[in-house]
Amino acid sequence: MRIILYILLISLSCSFSFSQKITPKFTYNVELGLPIALANEPFNAVMQGLVGVSTYVQYTTPFHLNVGVGGKYSLFTINEFKVPVALNGSVHSAAGFVKVGYDKFLTERFAIDFGVKIGYSVNFSAVKELDFDNNVITRYNNQNDAILVEPNLSLILSADERSSYRFYLGYNIHGYGFKPSFIGLQSNSGWDPNGFDKLTQYLIVGFGYTYYFKNNKQ
Repeated sequence: MRIILYILLISLSCSFSFSQKITPKFTYNVELGLPIALANEPFNAVMQGLVGVSTYVQYTTPFHLNVGVGGKYSLFTINEFKVPVALNGSVHSAAGFVKVGYDKFLTERFAIDFGVKIGYSVNFSAVKELDFDNNVITRYNNQNDAILVEPNLSLILSADERSSYRFYLGYNIHGYGFKPSFIGLQSNSGWDPNGFDKLTQYLIVGFGYTYYFKNNKQ
């Protein structure tokens, strides 16, 4: 994340001479961030976000409405200090989505882009249970498929007429309830089972890059 921030600052500092206002048409976008677990109690307590990345192409109309299509991936690891037995593993989420939203340059350099990604996600665990000598004694591989909804907001600064960088926020909601058994825990581990059906949710905070293939006419 720190490297991305440095790249963003260097790119912007080297492009102050750019003054043409961009009117996006076709773009390619990459977003990289840190997932932060929320909402569902066992998911929030046990899982640590490691990386969240998405990539998509987008078309923006002359009226600033946009539509895009792409894919995303998120990775969470198990916090070994929050589980009652020795577990080593992770939960992966891969999804395809369609994005609809609104984007507009408010000044020659600054723009906003907000919308929602709607798609279908495959969520699976890859977990090893270890004994006291760190020998693998059991493996768990569980899967949940679910609808994905992600409202998102980007604050954008252009570097030149073909490139821009953004600060990105996305709130991910997966249509399944995370249960301790998903990562191989054989008991409720002190959590109220009534909360297991609460949808799995996490926030992604990060940065992104956009390449403008073609701009709309001024």
